[in-house]
Amino acid sequence: MKHDDLDNLLKPVIGALGLELLGLEFAPHRTNALLRIYIDAPGRTVTIEDCEAVSREVSATLDVNDPIKSHYTLEVSSPGIDRPLFAPEHFARIVGHEAKVQVNVPIDGRRRFQGPVRAVEGTRITLEQDGNAVAIEHGNIQKANLIGEIAGRQPKKGTRHGR
Repeated sequence: MKHDDLDNLLKPVIGALGLELLGLEFAPHRTNALLRIYIDAPGRTVTIEDCEAVSREVSATLDVNDPIKSHYTLEVSSPGIDRPLFAPEHFARIVGHEAKVQVNVPIDGRRRFQGPVRAVEGTRITLEQDGNAVAIEHGNIQKANLIGEIAGRQPKKGTRHGR
């Protein structure tokens, strides 16, 4: 099953619980694959009860639809302090805050970037790296995370939102 198919199958199930599917990671393996689902609770902290409810509903949905043919382990998680960034809108929420991004195809010889998110325009994310703006197409991002921050910390000055 494709990543997008899993996402489309599970998003309404999780949404019906009043939660948001941030993203998922599927790591196939010969003996036991791993399906990790990241959820968020808009306006509040994700609780253990939220994770348990999502786990029950997602397990039932996967049992009925059987999209994963191998044995797998299901993990449901809150985004945590190093919140994964799966979509351009996730970057738009953190403009001014630092992110760590790993790309598939190198940009100016680099595959890893870390710095404040300066703008998001469509699918293009602009990060500041060593004082220079670096534009990264979302499709080129292999993995991205918010750099853990202290709650309530304000973003750095000089940021702008672009959509």
